Amino acid sequence: MTHESIRPQRSIGAVPDYSDIHTYVNDVGSLNIWEGDGWKKESLSWKTGCYLAINLAGPMELTIHGPGAQEFLSKLAINNVNNWSLGTSKHLVMTDEEGLIVSHGLSVRDSKDSFRLLAALPWPAFYAQQHGADGLEVQFSWRDIFILQLAGPAIVEVVAAAAGEEIRELPFLGTRPIEVAGAEGIELELGRIGMTGSIAYEIRGAYEDGPAVFDALYRIGQEFGITRLGYRTYPVNHTEGGFPQMGFHFVSSVYTDTDYRNSEFALSLTHEFSGSIDPTDVRARLRTPSEVNWSWMAKFDHEFIGRAAVEAEVQNRRRKTVILRWNADDVLDVFASYLRPGEEYAYIEFPSTPQAPAGGHADLITKNGVPVGISSAAVYSYSSREMISQATIDLAETEVGTELVLHWGDYGGRIKEIRTTVAPFPYLELPRNADVDTRR
Repeated sequence: MTHESIRPQRSIGAVPDYSDIHTYVNDVGSLNIWEGDGWKKESLSWKTGCYLAINLAGPMELTIHGPGAQEFLSKLAINNVNNWSLGTSKHLVMTDEEGLIVSHGLSVRDSKDSFRLLAALPWPAFYAQQHGADGLEVQFSWRDIFILQLAGPAIVEVVAAAAGEEIRELPFLGTRPIEVAGAEGIELELGRIGMTGSIAYEIRGAYEDGPAVFDALYRIGQEFGITRLGYRTYPVNHTEGGFPQMGFHFVSSVYTDTDYRNSEFALSLTHEFSGSIDPTDVRARLRTPSEVNWSWMAKFDHEFIGRAAVEAEVQNRRRKTVILRWNADDVLDVFASYLRPGEEYAYIEFPSTPQAPAGGHADLITKNGVPVGISSAAVYSYSSREMISQATIDLAETEVGTELVLHWGDYGGRIKEIRTTVAPFPYLELPRNADVDTRR
């Protein structure tokens, strides 16, 4: 089927309505593609070709501006926000008083007193609402946007062809304006960032322009074998790439905040608590910066919410996140239970299980019957033909090759003990985005 034969006549949310795409997902009020070109092809795209995806769309841009904006962010983020060049990005991580991650996301500094937080839980706005921004002069503004993500070995060529000019000089975490051929006149921003760990970009713009920009890039990418990546396979990308993601691998600590849950921002809390760990155990679904291997971002040269707890854990770290490879025979036994009499095991979905959003999933990990950690939702790596999951494990058990047991199933139901082995983290051995010199 040629692209011309499926050219969209209308749009659905921020994406085109292609005749060969039949399933969409409602994500916080915006319809996104659920499955684009088939989950198997999609899961290979960031290793062998390239993909494009709009899995982040809607009220995704929160601008924090005013004379007190930088100081306000400094009170919330574990990062140092003072050493920050204009037009560049940072991955900001924010914690509560207990040192648990309350929000994280990419932020762009546009001017001395203006910062944009992208696709992150709106914790700063809620905090300011509750505490008056600690007396600082700060304003907030929202914009509905789309964030089009592109990654894979061929993606530099795709973006350069779309821009009609050289884009190789853009450094990691840098941003610049861009115009896309076929979507001329639309104001867009190009950022060099992605979650595969390998070379990747984002193109951002006003929500209503999403379908036109997506389709223009899709047409340009045809000669490069571009693949449309849907929400169904999106978690595979993050899991293989070694990026723990709020919403799939853990949830925000605001689940413990009654005021937040009763606020206008509670729409973002949509997770079911599943897995072999008691669903009343909320802490098993939360993470600290050290637990997800982000303690290196914490700078103790400023005061921020949760500093004492974060600093104490950095000095006495207990756990970190690893990749677990699941034993194939044990996984097959789960499927076989559906062909035998009696109670079956909890079903394993492909390519992610439970399907996203699944940040509330938590499975018990043991060694010799003793609890040693928690496994998040799992994915099937089609390229490697194995089930894997990110798991937060006691430091003593994190050496590659360590054998552990994952308790698969829902609390109170039938549990399958699946043998697992600690694998390298990240799982994919690809050149990291920060290390790739695209000028060559």
